[in-house]
Amino acid sequence: MNLPHIINIQKYSLHDGDGIRTTVFFKGCHLTCIWCHNPESQSFTKEFMFSKEKCKSCLSCIKRCPSKAIATTHGKPCTNTKLCTQCETCIDFCPYNAREFIGEQKNIDELFKEIEKDRIFYDQSYGGVTLSGGEVMAQNIEFILPLVQKLKNRGYNIAIDTCGFAPLNNYLKILPYIDTFLYDIKLIDNQKHLKYMGKSNELILDNLKKISDEGANINIRIPVIGGVNEDIKSMLDIIDFLKENIKTFKINLLPYHNLGTSKYDKLNLKYQGDFLTTPTPDYMEILKKLFINNGFSNTIIGG
Repeated sequence: MNLPHIINIQKYSLHDGDGIRTTVFFKGCHLTCIWCHNPESQSFTKEFMFSKEKCKSCLSCIKRCPSKAIATTHGKPCTNTKLCTQCETCIDFCPYNAREFIGEQKNIDELFKEIEKDRIFYDQSYGGVTLSGGEVMAQNIEFILPLVQKLKNRGYNIAIDTCGFAPLNNYLKILPYIDTFLYDIKLIDNQKHLKYMGKSNELILDNLKKISDEGANINIRIPVIGGVNEDIKSMLDIIDFLKENIKTFKINLLPYHNLGTSKYDKLNLKYQGDFLTTPTPDYMEILKKLFINNGFSNTIIGG
């Protein structure tokens, strides 16, 4: 089986479902949102990240690299990713922790064993396990399905954090084992969705309607991005779509932040969202009231 890559297993998570949770972040997503807080989660393969500010130009990595994939550029080591075999030798000999590879493959038993360590927290807080990303639903379903079956057999509450851009069949296969879908909606306007997320939203909205029709328990999560979708019209479009198509008991309005922008430089990428802004707390309250006044009484900011 082709094992997915995992970015992180976050313990004591309080924002990815009810109670205290363990959140597993899978690597790989087909959307390319311009504000993405975790650009290292977009590629489905292992990636190299380099922190220029940590590097002291000792050049130990160059001396130790067995593939001769590292050379100096302007006095700093520069890695040729085409030559790099990702052996991680350079990490072992970097005294300043300036180098890292993102993405680790684990089989189901290894992952389950790590999750089991937090069982006491789930029992005491009515928490559980959240599978996130990247996009967990775009991973190999022949891995995800037996994983959620094993978690459910153990009695764990399971949440899926998803952007919705994945095959419908993947959702239908795991739906009987999932307690909650944390489902992102960014825009109803398809042209704007293509512009800012890189993909059409047709599959996302169709999947959402179909799993709702199948009786899925759905929390809608709306990232509020100044310059993209914070305007009242965009929010009313989302409200109208939800009222007509979706059964949901909770709305999370998530204000934009730019805390992940430093990761782009580490990946040798340029951040495209410099024009984006963070909605003020007062404006977030206006949006919250807008949803409540339209029948979504369980609307909160954050979470």
